[in-house]
Amino acid sequence: MKGFSIMKILMIEDNKSVSDMMGMFFKKEQWTVSFAYDGNSAIDIFKEDPEGWDIVTLDLNLPGKDGMEVSAELRRLSKTVPIIMLTARDSESDQVLGLEMGADDYVTKPFSPITLIARMKALHRRVRMGQEANDTEEEPRTNKYDVRTDHFRLSSITREAYLNDKLIPNLTPKEFDLLKTMAQKPRQVFSREQLLQMVWDYEYYGDERTVDAHIKKLRQKIEEVGPQVVQTVWGVGYKFDDSNLGD
Repeated sequence: MKGFSIMKILMIEDNKSVSDMMGMFFKKEQWTVSFAYDGNSAIDIFKEDPEGWDIVTLDLNLPGKDGMEVSAELRRLSKTVPIIMLTARDSESDQVLGLEMGADDYVTKPFSPITLIARMKALHRRVRMGQEANDTEEEPRTNKYDVRTDHFRLSSITREAYLNDKLIPNLTPKEFDLLKTMAQKPRQVFSREQLLQMVWDYEYYGDERTVDAHIKKLRQKIEEVGPQVVQTVWGVGYKFDDSNLGD
């Protein structure tokens, strides 16, 4: 399993000064990095080794194809590569749209290079821990569920969750981790800050909108198969509760 010292990064950024600056920080981390300065060349570079990248950073405003289009195309080529979107836009709608297009996280410009590096390490760490758990699992995949109730079951081995025996479709890594974190402790209320620390493994300095954006998408996918089990506790946060579902 790769460590941080040999991570392979694709940075998609049309501002060369930003790319040059981050290139110095990546070099200090001993990471290998390739740069793309427009959407079309980014897709061409990514296609060379779709499953070989450890992290993709993606600027929202790009010539050619914009960041949203590129993110959707990268997701078609790889369901698993972690994508961090870099954007000067700071509205919730842009952040939600970026997540809908397949990004796992976002960082708003201007950003501190140290902050971006920390976010990249945190995202990579979460992916790596999930892969290691799968690699060391000895029980049969079909019989192993981390969470099982009368109406819900979830497996970290297959990265699948079922509500009333129906598969919740197309969960992203972060949506799955959010659902697992809450479902492991039914009816416990989690604040946004707690979910940031537990799921993202990083202090977001009060930027809690990323939780709301992921919860919104998670709920949409749950509602495709059954009643809503991720509930808002107004003024506090969110909880998982399937106790009131009918048999």
